[in-house]
Amino acid sequence: MFLLLPFDSLIVNLLGISLTVLFTLLLVFIIVPAVFGVSFGIRKLYMKTLLKIFAWATLRMERGAKEKNHQLYKPYTNGIIAKDPTSLEEEIKEIRQSGSNKALDKTPEFELSDIFYFCRKGMETIMDDEVTKRFSAEELESWNLLSRTNYNFQYISLRLTILWGLGVLIRYCFLLPLRIALAFTGISLLVVGTTMVGYLPNGRFKEFLSKHVHLMCYRICVRALTAIITYHNRKNRPRNGGICVANHTSPIDVIILASDGYYAMVGQVHGGLMGVIQRAMVKACPHVWFERSEVKDRHLVAKRLTEHVQDKSKLPILIFPEGTCINNTSVMMFKKGSFEIGATVYPVAIKYDPQFGDAFWNSSKYGMVTYLLRMMTSWAIVCSVWYLPPMTREKDEDAVQFANRVKSAIARQGGLVDLLWDGGLKREKVKDTFKEEQQKLYSKMIVGNHEDRSRS
Repeated sequence: MFLLLPFDSLIVNLLGISLTVLFTLLLVFIIVPAVFGVSFGIRKLYMKTLLKIFAWATLRMERGAKEKNHQLYKPYTNGIIAKDPTSLEEEIKEIRQSGSNKALDKTPEFELSDIFYFCRKGMETIMDDEVTKRFSAEELESWNLLSRTNYNFQYISLRLTILWGLGVLIRYCFLLPLRIALAFTGISLLVVGTTMVGYLPNGRFKEFLSKHVHLMCYRICVRALTAIITYHNRKNRPRNGGICVANHTSPIDVIILASDGYYAMVGQVHGGLMGVIQRAMVKACPHVWFERSEVKDRHLVAKRLTEHVQDKSKLPILIFPEGTCINNTSVMMFKKGSFEIGATVYPVAIKYDPQFGDAFWNSSKYGMVTYLLRMMTSWAIVCSVWYLPPMTREKDEDAVQFANRVKSAIARQGGLVDLLWDGGLKREKVKDTFKEEQQKLYSKMIVGNHEDRSRS
């Protein structure tokens, strides 16, 4: 028993030395650079190395699949089946003309072929629903050694299996503990730092400290995800008294943007850990938090937002007008509320690279804890952020038209599909108004043709 004491003491000493070295490396290479907003280029080197490994693994899988005569890729992924943008009237006219030589203005006000047209459109929509596919993860055509990214990949060779197993060990045994430690550090500093700053008297010094505390903590949290972010056109970054609107893929969108700018957040008051963070943050910065009952009151929300943006000394508000997360392929309908208050809008486009990890949060499938675990066990989070020129509402433009114009600009810049559908369809049925619009369009077309024939 006494002979084991020196050995036990040696293990304790080695463990203490290891922890000291790890903390020192963490402090020197991650936390301190995050505080000053600098980088040693380690993450970019890591990304380039991963790309080479992915390319080799994919080539090896393609070769192995060819040798065994296996189909490596699915014939159809959850991408978009491109369709020519044609109107209801044009499509029905084309069907009628293909069935006979009669022109549209000489046909009866109703034809049996119209029924077949609507049946075909309904089946096409079911087979290739452009709405629900936006709420499932993108499926990659190349393998990134994450088993959850493409379930069609099968066993090919022993070397690939060993490489995948080594990746699991690196992600779960090295990267995950490191990232959890960084996330805990960033959140703890955010709560403590903003609480302390909150006790200072209002003034420029408090604002200066608050800004740098927020930036420092968000940058540490970004490194907790091994996020590699490329910011474009920083001269267009949102300014005080404006509203920053961006497409929404993930809860980490907030961290991605807030690590490069200083924003006032808008959201619902939460309980638990999130509530503690919110109460600490609002002491140091004029964030706009709403109670659950207030969120449903559109007039109250608009009033609070208007009061904030009218004060040009206050921070720009960060808003995600889609109201839900979309899977990094599209931009869906923007809620018009933030476009009604007459403030300058600063559009921002965010596009993630799914090769290293899928950032999309499917909230109907994964809880927040599971989602964060998936993020922290991915290889990295790589994305590009584009700051677009500021936009203002024109005289002959209503809030909906303005929102659509901003949305289209974001979609074009981010290479995303511009959709008119409401993201609320993720959990709700199609509103009757959508159905009525199509019915009215068809009725107007038929009645219009009938009136034209009566006049002639």
